[in-house]
Amino acid sequence: MEETNTVLPAALQGMQLSTGSLFAQLLWGGIASGYLIYGWKQKSVPALVGGAVMTGVCFYNPPWVWLSLASVGIMVGIYFWAKNN
Repeated sequence: MEETNTVLPAALQGMQLSTGSLFAQLLWGGIASGYLIYGWKQKSVPALVGGAVMTGVCFYNPPWVWLSLASVGIMVGIYFWAKNN
Protein backbone atom coordinates (compact mmCIF):
# COMPACT_ATOMS: atom_id res chain seq x y z
CA MET A 1 0.00 0.00 0.00
CA GLU A 2 1.40 3.36 -1.03
CA GLU A 3 1.64 6.14 1.47
CA THR A 4 0.29 9.39 0.11
CA ASN A 5 1.82 12.55 1.41
CA THR A 6 -0.62 15.42 1.04
CA VAL A 7 1.09 18.77 0.90
CA LEU A 8 -0.90 21.97 0.62
CA PRO A 9 0.07 24.49 -2.02
CA ALA A 10 2.16 27.39 -0.74
CA ALA A 11 -0.80 29.78 -0.98
CA LEU A 12 -2.87 27.64 1.41
CA GLN A 13 -0.24 26.77 4.03
CA GLY A 14 -0.76 29.82 6.25
CA MET A 15 -4.57 29.78 6.15
CA GLN A 16 -6.73 29.23 9.21
CA LEU A 17 -9.09 26.47 8.16
CA SER A 18 -10.74 25.79 11.48
CA THR A 19 -14.49 25.37 11.79
CA GLY A 20 -14.86 28.63 13.73
CA SER A 21 -12.90 30.58 11.14
CA LEU A 22 -14.92 29.19 8.23
CA PHE A 23 -18.22 29.84 10.02
CA ALA A 24 -17.18 33.41 10.88
CA GLN A 25 -16.19 34.06 7.27
CA LEU A 26 -19.55 32.74 6.10
CA LEU A 27 -21.45 34.88 8.60
CA TRP A 28 -19.53 38.13 8.12
CA GLY A 29 -19.20 37.62 4.37
CA GLY A 30 -22.99 37.31 4.14
CA ILE A 31 -23.49 40.48 6.15
CA ALA A 32 -20.88 42.25 4.00
CA SER A 33 -22.67 41.22 0.82
CA GLY A 34 -25.90 42.58 2.30
CA TYR A 35 -24.19 45.92 2.92
CA LEU A 36 -22.78 45.90 -0.62
CA ILE A 37 -26.15 45.18 -2.22
CA TYR A 38 -27.94 47.73 -0.04
CA GLY A 39 -25.30 50.38 -0.78
CA TRP A 40 -25.47 49.68 -4.51
CA LYS A 41 -29.28 49.76 -4.75
CA GLN A 42 -29.87 52.71 -2.40
CA LYS A 43 -26.81 54.71 -3.56
CA SER A 44 -25.54 54.77 0.01
CA VAL A 45 -21.78 55.36 -0.04
CA PRO A 46 -21.15 54.39 3.63
CA ALA A 47 -22.88 51.02 3.20
CA LEU A 48 -21.16 50.33 -0.11
CA VAL A 49 -17.69 51.19 1.19
CA GLY A 50 -18.27 49.34 4.46
CA GLY A 51 -19.45 46.23 2.62
CA ALA A 52 -16.39 46.32 0.37
CA VAL A 53 -14.06 46.71 3.36
CA MET A 54 -15.78 43.87 5.25
CA THR A 55 -15.48 41.66 2.17
CA GLY A 56 -11.78 42.49 1.95
CA VAL A 57 -11.28 41.60 5.60
CA CYS A 58 -13.00 38.25 4.99
CA PHE A 59 -10.66 37.51 2.09
CA TYR A 60 -7.65 38.37 4.25
CA ASN A 61 -8.58 35.33 6.39
CA PRO A 62 -7.74 36.39 9.96
CA PRO A 63 -8.65 34.17 12.93
CA TRP A 64 -12.37 34.25 13.76
CA VAL A 65 -11.97 36.48 16.81
CA TRP A 66 -10.16 39.23 14.90
CA LEU A 67 -12.51 38.88 11.95
CA SER A 68 -15.51 39.33 14.24
CA LEU A 69 -13.99 42.31 16.05
CA ALA A 70 -13.02 43.99 12.77
CA SER A 71 -16.47 43.38 11.28
CA VAL A 72 -18.28 44.79 14.31
CA GLY A 73 -15.94 47.79 14.27
CA ILE A 74 -16.65 48.37 10.58
CA MET A 75 -20.40 48.14 11.21
CA VAL A 76 -20.13 50.74 14.00
CA GLY A 77 -18.14 52.95 11.64
CA ILE A 78 -20.80 52.59 8.94
CA TYR A 79 -23.49 53.54 11.46
CA PHE A 80 -21.75 56.74 12.56
CA TRP A 81 -20.74 57.68 9.01
CA ALA A 82 -24.29 57.27 7.75
CA LYS A 83 -25.70 59.09 10.78
CA ASN A 84 -23.49 62.14 10.13
CA ASN A 85 -24.49 62.37 6.44
